[in-house]
Amino acid sequence: MGNGTSRLYSALAKTLNSSAASQHPEYLVSPDPEHLEPIDPKELLEECRAVLHTRPPRYQRDFVDLRTECPSSHPPIRVMQWNILAQALGEGKDNFVQCPVEALKWEERKCLILEEILAYQPDILCLQEVDHYFDTFQPLLSRLGYQGTFFPKPWSPCLDVEHNNGPDGCALFFLQNRFKLVHSANIRLTAMTLKTNQVAIAQTLECKESGRQFCIAVTHLKARTGWEQFRSAQGCDLLRNLQSITQGAKLPLIVCGDFNAEPTEEVYKHFASSSLNLNSAYKLLSADGQSEPPYTTWKIRTSGECRHTLDYIWYSKHALSVRSALDLLTEEQIGPNRLPSFNYPSDHLSLVCDFSFNEEPDGLF
Repeated sequence: MGNGTSRLYSALAKTLNSSAASQHPEYLVSPDPEHLEPIDPKELLEECRAVLHTRPPRYQRDFVDLRTECPSSHPPIRVMQWNILAQALGEGKDNFVQCPVEALKWEERKCLILEEILAYQPDILCLQEVDHYFDTFQPLLSRLGYQGTFFPKPWSPCLDVEHNNGPDGCALFFLQNRFKLVHSANIRLTAMTLKTNQVAIAQTLECKESGRQFCIAVTHLKARTGWEQFRSAQGCDLLRNLQSITQGAKLPLIVCGDFNAEPTEEVYKHFASSSLNLNSAYKLLSADGQSEPPYTTWKIRTSGECRHTLDYIWYSKHALSVRSALDLLTEEQIGPNRLPSFNYPSDHLSLVCDFSFNEEPDGLF
């Protein structure tokens, strides 16, 4: 193992055993990225694969070219949306009856998560159920050139799990060499005027190459059947906030999230019919361009098998174009025991899209 790899292994190993963070309030304090040595993403990917050498290789997923017009004069913006599965919930609450306990060990599962991120190299990364932000994702991703923001749930269910690593929440990362942060807002969502346990982050970024500005938001709405009206109210509150942040849709907008809602739910319909003129990017993979994927999460719990479409990437359809989207895993790839597994670290699939600005926006974003 060479000096560079040894140094990386040391950095990676330091994030493996960090349960002490849950015992102290300083888990909400971010280390200074100025003191962290940069990491070559290829070397970190090799190190992750070395840790995972006893596991089966990750599945091949291909990007589907969705371009209908001439190429943009600027590089696309790659956005990744992913509920990575909080470690405390995966081990302590979610009851994945077909998933071996060994597959959920953080020492290896975190490397599977990093491998997925490193394989697709997003410019912007929107994550939910992050409960290892300060000890794993922030220090490692900052060394890869990302600037990160974390907003935990006020009453995270992770805190009910013994030996937890602190609360889970939403995290938003962007590459500092591509974007400049103009404005950032942490939003605690309301429903029927009540503050809820669900949150969102919305940031206005400026592309350093083109000078174009846009808003990127990440959220995670309330889960479970029976809470449809609650989710609908949360979605309306988020849309109101985004309406203000984008100055009445003057700024292009991308919204990533685990909405915990099928396309038949009211909250989905609110986003689809909003005055922000949003479209769901993954609909473009369907034959008619109008249908969502058949699933974005697939698991087996004690209550039975759950196969749902809950995760979305919404975008301003008049200001932005989807150049490509990462295809989903097939049922055969996922396998009979479903997710998570030795092959895949979360019960939700990652969504990845390449966006470009329309060269001549028509002012109807």
